[in-house]
Amino acid sequence: MKHRNLTILAAAAAVVVGLTGCGSPGSASGGAVDAGTDAPANGDGPYKLELTEDPTFDEGTTMARLVEAGSMKVGTKFDQPLFGLAGLDGKPAGFDVAIAALVASKLGIGFDDIEFTETVSANREPFIQNGSVDAVVATYTINDKRKEVVDFAGPYYVAGQALMVLADDTTINTPEDVRGKQVCSVAGSTPAANIEATFGAVVVPTDVYSKCLDPLRNGQVSAVTTDNVILSGFIDQNEGEFKLVGDGETFTEEPYGIGIAKDDEAFRTFINDTLQEAYDDGTWARLFEATAGTVIDTPEPPAIDRY
Repeated sequence: MKHRNLTILAAAAAVVVGLTGCGSPGSASGGAVDAGTDAPANGDGPYKLELTEDPTFDEGTTMARLVEAGSMKVGTKFDQPLFGLAGLDGKPAGFDVAIAALVASKLGIGFDDIEFTETVSANREPFIQNGSVDAVVATYTINDKRKEVVDFAGPYYVAGQALMVLADDTTINTPEDVRGKQVCSVAGSTPAANIEATFGAVVVPTDVYSKCLDPLRNGQVSAVTTDNVILSGFIDQNEGEFKLVGDGETFTEEPYGIGIAKDDEAFRTFINDTLQEAYDDGTWARLFEATAGTVIDTPEPPAIDRY
């Protein structure tokens, strides 16, 4: 695993993202952040993507609607280093943001025309269902229960659930050691359900993962659980405070998908084709290396599930 201070990524994000608006990390308000006028039409740095010129799609499709609008609304996390983290200026940056920019670019939509809305675990499905966003790119695990109400393209990354404890902790060495102990996680998330059902932990729920850090520091909880890449970001951001249990060994597989409206097969196929092209031509790897890859190793892209 790489260990490079996230201030490097944050500094780069301040230059390349070019968004304006409000929205603070750790809030669950669902506030929107509109792209700023100072940014190039296709972003810059890791978000610099060639825009498809004059794309055409069948009338009535989501793609045609977005092309006509010239903009796209995307839900993402604002509190997760490496994937979706808002800086002091409220601008989100990370791999999820880059993936959203990739999809938009194939619709001829520049980075400054993407409206990012903070989307926490509890409101991902509602935001998709009520049309608040066109897509959710927010470390969103694909599973059968969620497929009952929304559809997914991807996966575009596969993570795994892990545990984070204080750096000097010697009491928790495996997931089995959390039985009966208080573990912080996000309410309604896959990790929260799994750590309780499989390992007998007492879940202390919150709305965003960043709110688990102080309870862990203060001894109010024994551990924090979510996906390994999210925890790795917190560890890198808070050097020397925390560590992964078992050298980061994971105990689930969490395929991240792009959430869209249920039964929108044309949009799902379009996004899957976009991802596959990015896998094949190296764009996906470039985006990962410029964002999450500043801290963790770049893996091979996952196989797309065209269910």
